Amino acid sequence: MSEPFFNPNPEIIYKKIFINNEWRDAVSGKVFPTINPSTGEVICEIAEGDAADVDLAVQAATAAFKKGSPWRTMDASRRGILMNKLADLIDRDRKYLAELEALDNGKPVRNAYYGDCQGIINVLRYYAGWADKIQGKTIPIDGPFMCYTRHEPIGVCGQIIPWNYPMAMAGWKFGPALACGNTIVMKPAEQTPLSVLYICSLFVEAGFPAGVVNVVPGYGPTAGAAVASHPNIDKIAFTGSTEVGKIIMAASGASNLKKVTLELGGKSPHIIFDDADIDEAVKIAHSGLFANHGQNCCAGSRVYVQDTIYDEFVAKSTALAKSRTVGDPFTDVQQGPQELSPSEIKTYVL
Repeated sequence: MSEPFFNPNPEIIYKKIFINNEWRDAVSGKVFPTINPSTGEVICEIAEGDAADVDLAVQAATAAFKKGSPWRTMDASRRGILMNKLADLIDRDRKYLAELEALDNGKPVRNAYYGDCQGIINVLRYYAGWADKIQGKTIPIDGPFMCYTRHEPIGVCGQIIPWNYPMAMAGWKFGPALACGNTIVMKPAEQTPLSVLYICSLFVEAGFPAGVVNVVPGYGPTAGAAVASHPNIDKIAFTGSTEVGKIIMAASGASNLKKVTLELGGKSPHIIFDDADIDEAVKIAHSGLFANHGQNCCAGSRVYVQDTIYDEFVAKSTALAKSRTVGDPFTDVQQGPQELSPSEIKTYVL
């Protein structure tokens, strides 16, 4: 694959809420800024969804899930074809999507192009293959009876994704829900809505029926809380902090006992003994911590080193960290700006 020229100032096409295959302003008329973390400047203003917009999105998703609807009567194999078509369109537009990701998130544009874009393409194609292979069982039992199980879609799935891997997280949420025949109301992170909003346009181009996928950008305490507590959302999937995960669990219980899937933050350790190849261990620990700017739920952010090699390990790790190239994500660097502010980052340092 030849590498294209990356435009550091891509045109921002989609800034509104996506409901029922249509672009809408927020019911409140509010907007919020999405910020370029490289400069601190406003990229553009995004429609700020809240409970009223989430309710409209849920209505659209509920209608799309009704028996007899185009989505519910669609052959499972056809769902897989649409998902593969979506993956093809993302592949076609991966340069532009990588530019949006680098601009909005700050990760090096080449990482977004080769890593994040390929990641969502791969996951959509993987789940597309599952669409017509979901099946139950026929179970032998005593007596003149027939016993079988049948797997059916849950219904309307609420999805809340973080800012560290906007496209990849969207793919992880879209893929299984769509393969199984569900409908979706997604809230992207308020810091990084641009790539997911563009992908909404590709759902339309791919031929997904109206209401199957709905995306409501906005803030966690308003739009996110509305998704978590909505009585007509049947399941919620959330990736983010443990603190917010607890809030979502409570909101699920207080509303309709919706099914909940949580992927929360961790504190993953490396344990290094003196019989290890120390140079290799330093490289692995460095990659485990610094990958994606350290903004990673499975980052190896703790390192336990045997005392006999501690000083050597620290010296080599320090040298490797100092050699890391940091700068404009549209240049040839290993790391762009942090999405979190310095004051927020310091709260994680002992």
